[in-house]
Amino acid sequence: MNTDRRENSDGIGNSDRIENSETIENSKGKGNSNGKESFEDSFSGKHESTEMRQDSCPDFVMKVYGCGRPVRLFVAGLHGDEWKDTTELLKRIKPPKTGTLALIPLVDNGKYISTLNPDYYLGTGKNIIKAIEELKPEIYVELHSYSSKNLEKLAGKNRLELIGVPAYSVLKEGVLLGSVSPWVRRKYFPKEFLCLSFELRKRSAESREFTARMLEVLKEIQSRDEFIEYMKKEFPAQAKKAIEDYRQFYGEI
Repeated sequence: MNTDRRENSDGIGNSDRIENSETIENSKGKGNSNGKESFEDSFSGKHESTEMRQDSCPDFVMKVYGCGRPVRLFVAGLHGDEWKDTTELLKRIKPPKTGTLALIPLVDNGKYISTLNPDYYLGTGKNIIKAIEELKPEIYVELHSYSSKNLEKLAGKNRLELIGVPAYSVLKEGVLLGSVSPWVRRKYFPKEFLCLSFELRKRSAESREFTARMLEVLKEIQSRDEFIEYMKKEFPAQAKKAIEDYRQFYGEI
């Protein structure tokens, strides 16, 4: 993502916190006692969008729509060339009707490092963790993409035995649905929060279109339980598998 396609965004030094008022634009929250506006304050006011940039990663921009709870954080372009299939999906999303929607369309387009490896979030994905810590989202979604030759590795029945995590569920148009890295799930999210990972089939317009429709649903979802009910209605078999996998891996829902 070229930086000249994002306007009116300020740099944030590595030691700065996201809530520094100099990084928040077009926000109408009340200032605090030291004349600076906290990140939580910015949610209390109404604003169309806010952009935040990390100088340490020139392509990293987080855009925030809306205000209040629930807070939803969607990220794409996490590693390798996945951005080619996922970044544009987040750049096209419109603001939610309620709550807050934070978007990171491009995390990194460099070397591929698996998000199942905790080192990913301590290095390449460190800005994701910073966003999670600052926003405390109730709904967290990662967009990934895969080559058809790797379908069995992602959705095969023996994935848990081979890789140590449950297999993805197959939705429609080659789109797979699962959870995020267990390291992130356990460390940063209470069990009642919703954490999802979508895998799109590379270079598939059908996969992108279906994922876009799912994101439209998720940007309005209010809670994990509401999404579970949606899945039970629209994708009953996949919902049953996902619930069984979650209980087996993490314990009771």
